[in-house]
Amino acid sequence: MNMDVSTAARWRAGILAAVLIAGGGGYWLGQRGNGEAIPTTASDGARKVLYYYDPMFPNQKFDKPGKSPFMDMQLLPKYADEGAGGAAAQGVSIDPAAMQNLGIRVVAAEMGNLSTTLNATGSIDFNQRDVAIVQARSGGFVSRVYGRAPGDVIGAGAPIADVQLPEWGAAQTEFLSVKRLGRPELLAAARQRLRLMGMSDSLIAQVERTGRTNGTVTITSPIAGVIQSLDARQGVTLAQGQTLAQVTGVGTVWLNAAVPEAQAGSVRVGQNATAALTAFPGERFGGWVIAILPTTQTDSRTLTVRIELANRGGRLRPGMFAQVALGGDAKPALLVPSEAVIRTGRRTIVMLAMDDGRYHPAEVRTGREGSGKTEVLAGLGAGEKVVASGQFLLDSEASLTGIAVRPLEGSR
Repeated sequence: MNMDVSTAARWRAGILAAVLIAGGGGYWLGQRGNGEAIPTTASDGARKVLYYYDPMFPNQKFDKPGKSPFMDMQLLPKYADEGAGGAAAQGVSIDPAAMQNLGIRVVAAEMGNLSTTLNATGSIDFNQRDVAIVQARSGGFVSRVYGRAPGDVIGAGAPIADVQLPEWGAAQTEFLSVKRLGRPELLAAARQRLRLMGMSDSLIAQVERTGRTNGTVTITSPIAGVIQSLDARQGVTLAQGQTLAQVTGVGTVWLNAAVPEAQAGSVRVGQNATAALTAFPGERFGGWVIAILPTTQTDSRTLTVRIELANRGGRLRPGMFAQVALGGDAKPALLVPSEAVIRTGRRTIVMLAMDDGRYHPAEVRTGREGSGKTEVLAGLGAGEKVVASGQFLLDSEASLTGIAVRPLEGSR
């Protein structure tokens, strides 16, 4: 294309003028920018920046924008309108669609009866209150034994040994002599002396009826149970008061359960208990707490709770292992699902669901637990809604954005 000289000159002059105008405009804008910041948007210009922060380390504040020294990301501004009336006070806001995807579930705190069950382990032991000591009431010797041995289970009145007691023979001879005198008052005194020596009324009546002395007595067990010790051997000489045998009853047994020290306050004397033993699957043995021993096991930090169980048929044997369920009394309480409670180690909180769709952390003080429910003693009111699923995500978001936790004294 042909172009004359004058036309080309005018075209070059126009380009030069445009360059000069653009450069001058940029210089003017740059000089103005040094004096006053130009807002990028109207909304940013209307909001005052207090400081800048890294969302991963919200407690660290910076005066100027830039890249975080902790993470490879830009610092975010903290605006003044996010104070008492902003998001930090109102709580965490979640889009309804995201709320459904995250599986956030909200329930209301409500009054109900909480019956707690404390589970523990234990072992069967003899009832040490049901013990009989068989002794020789007078000096003598064993003339016969009945084939007993420690560990044998015997019934009440079962013979243990025949003991020859010379002192009894002499006392019975004197009793018969007094009877022949025909003096009732002396006879009554002699009969009482025989009783004090340990003779039964049936033996005294037999001597009085037959007129013959009987210095041999059969020692029997006063109760049914297990022979724990047996010192009666044929020909052994006995001293007065010497123990021949010790018998422990098996009609009832003790179950010594180890209860954690932290749960000792949930146990009381008279409380119902149920035991399950591996030896009898599917069966439950009922009993009650008869004592809480005053000492604590230092190695396991547990208390020993003594439970008495009926032992029908003698099936419960000392040494058997058992699972114990200690039932508590049902008491009215303010309840929330146990999964809604967040324990940080320093305090216990729940995530409140506000009426405006936001979520706010609140500190609570909890009590008993049972059946998936936790008792709230303080920090929450009946009817307030808490997050029962997805609360850990909301708690993390609240911590990152610096949302203050509602204190206990701030609850209704």
